[in-house]
Amino acid sequence: MTAHSTPRFLQGVFPFEGKGLDRPAPLGPELAYVVPDGVSAQAVYFRGGNAAAELVCAVLVRDGKPMRYFPIGARGDVHVSLRVLEDLDAGTSVELWLAAPAGLTGTVIVDLGLVEV
Repeated sequence: MTAHSTPRFLQGVFPFEGKGLDRPAPLGPELAYVVPDGVSAQAVYFRGGNAAAELVCAVLVRDGKPMRYFPIGARGDVHVSLRVLEDLDAGTSVELWLAAPAGLTGTVIVDLGLVEV
């Protein structure tokens, strides 16, 4: 029997106002995902772009705690293929948050690829 996988994506274009590089905050409800019953999932890549004039950091949050950090340079972009894959069990919640210097405003473009197996 062949295992089937289903791709899932957390993505979009989001304006932000920074609260501090040490104070990540959610970007929006579109960037939240809960692993459905009966499957597990893995985050397999992250792509991000930052239109602001200073460094920002996307934070992958698992069940309310930071799991991965993805710094994105000023007016820059990043593509990270995740080589260390962690199983996310059914019921696990993941979200993409953003940390940015206090008062910095800008726009980020994010794309997190997950796969359900």
